[in-house]
Amino acid sequence: MKKLIISFLSLALFAVTAQAQQPLPHWKKQGDATQLIVDGRPMILLAGELGNSSASSVGDIGRIFPKLRSMGLNTVLVPAYWDLIEAEEGKFDFSLVDEVIRQARQNELKVVLLWFGAWKNSMSCYAPLWFKKDCKKYPRCLTREGKPLEIASPFSENVFQADSRAFERLMRHVAETDSREHTVIMVQVENEIGMLEEARDCSEQADRLFAAPVPEALMEYLKDNKKTLHPWMLDRWQKAGGKTEGSWQEVFGPDIYTDEIFMAWHYAAYVERMIRKGREAYNLPMYVNAAMNSRGCKPGEYPAAGPLAHLIDVWRCAAPSVDLLAPDLYDSGFKNWTAQYRLPNNPLFIPEIRLESNDGVRAFYVFGEHDGIGFSPFSIEGAPDAPDYPLAKSYRVLSELMPLIVKYQGKGDMRGLLFDQQDKERTISWDKNTTLVCRHFFTLPWDARATDGSRWPEGGGLVIRLAEDEYIVAGSGIVVEFKHPDELSAQVSRQLGEDGFATAGGNETGKAVWNGGERIGLGPVDEVSVNPDGTLKYVRRFNGDQTHQGRHVRIGVDDFSILHVKLYRYE
Repeated sequence: MKKLIISFLSLALFAVTAQAQQPLPHWKKQGDATQLIVDGRPMILLAGELGNSSASSVGDIGRIFPKLRSMGLNTVLVPAYWDLIEAEEGKFDFSLVDEVIRQARQNELKVVLLWFGAWKNSMSCYAPLWFKKDCKKYPRCLTREGKPLEIASPFSENVFQADSRAFERLMRHVAETDSREHTVIMVQVENEIGMLEEARDCSEQADRLFAAPVPEALMEYLKDNKKTLHPWMLDRWQKAGGKTEGSWQEVFGPDIYTDEIFMAWHYAAYVERMIRKGREAYNLPMYVNAAMNSRGCKPGEYPAAGPLAHLIDVWRCAAPSVDLLAPDLYDSGFKNWTAQYRLPNNPLFIPEIRLESNDGVRAFYVFGEHDGIGFSPFSIEGAPDAPDYPLAKSYRVLSELMPLIVKYQGKGDMRGLLFDQQDKERTISWDKNTTLVCRHFFTLPWDARATDGSRWPEGGGLVIRLAEDEYIVAGSGIVVEFKHPDELSAQVSRQLGEDGFATAGGNETGKAVWNGGERIGLGPVDEVSVNPDGTLKYVRRFNGDQTHQGRHVRIGVDDFSILHVKLYRYE
């Protein structure tokens, strides 16, 4: 019995030691992708961000967190409020952070902390009252008319020292309480930095720096990276003469966009110093997020100078310690924005997106098309607590798919699909012998909502090529046909019912000329689930009406599922 007790204690000690030896969350390259490694394994964040005030009381935290786990989240983004952490200067209270970590562990969630420090959505609304009241010590940005703004000056050393001291203490506290468990896996530094009302600060100090030469480091960066600069940045520089030295206006031109470039440099330099201070205490991955320059607005009408796509080069140069720049997406242009932020040196993370029914399929697209590391609708606690809510259904299926997604990230064998009423079709070719014609489910006329004037919900998913004639198709509201390229030029367009009969009076468009050659047919099409080791578990066989008699595979707009498809070829 004594030997058994000693053996048990030895095993327990070994387990604790092994857990303690796990490295901190970090980054790892796989092919063209960058993966977030947590507890030794790649992790994709099926996340949600709490509303701004939803973690400001212990009661709210305890009420919300169980709901998040039931929705299928594995990660929650939670504010850490400077005004509550350091309500009295020099005295720190981390009780809310501790409760977040405790509830996260209890509900098997990871945490991304959001430092609401000097700036939140441009403004300094989360700075403590003692900071706000002392405008001489902690100065504000000014308009051209000299009006002070509720925006702390990034040019003030006093502002930086106060902000960074509290941030460093937060990181030290997390290190002391969580370095073994790794509940907190990433940190956002500030929130949606940017200037409003003006494109830049017009204080005396800012004016002096604006008239001074552009920092040599930025000029060297532009010259060294000329071939890969954002097209907007390259165009601005070249239209101003492509100078390699001079003042900000001499190098970039005399308008408010130059004001924005100038301000972006100084915001980014501030953040770089913040990250270095934070990592001295606890070396976690850190990122910044951006409010988009959408809606046809000019700098200052949107939060100017943040980590926006057209300013990525400035931010990358001034803040090289930032692990990623992330877009907050609330307006149209989802595909365009995601493409601009998925770069070789910038893994795609969506820390905020409007909470709506289309989020589920958009998450599939982010992971399939851009090897994204995470997706996070905002104010997630406001989502319906129902198992059939589209995001919950999406996250359940994506959670199953994780072993396959992380295996194929960066290897060129995965694509994302996203369709709406205007953008209905995409053609994918992995090789010269196979073409996938992918469409919105409502391009099939069998659902009354396709033709009754209803606005189509977005359809989307991902496709993984497992082998030459073997695929995974997953998502919602999609149709996929597999064609030999020679077939495409010989197609006759004819509307067919689900039973395969032509629609009465239907018209053919185009004339088919068959010159022989190979065709592709559907072999087994199985609905499957995915085991934790990545193997597939058979659920049911789809054939007949479910594949339109072997013409395509499809997943309805109200369903989320995983299909395993094998092809065969014939002549």
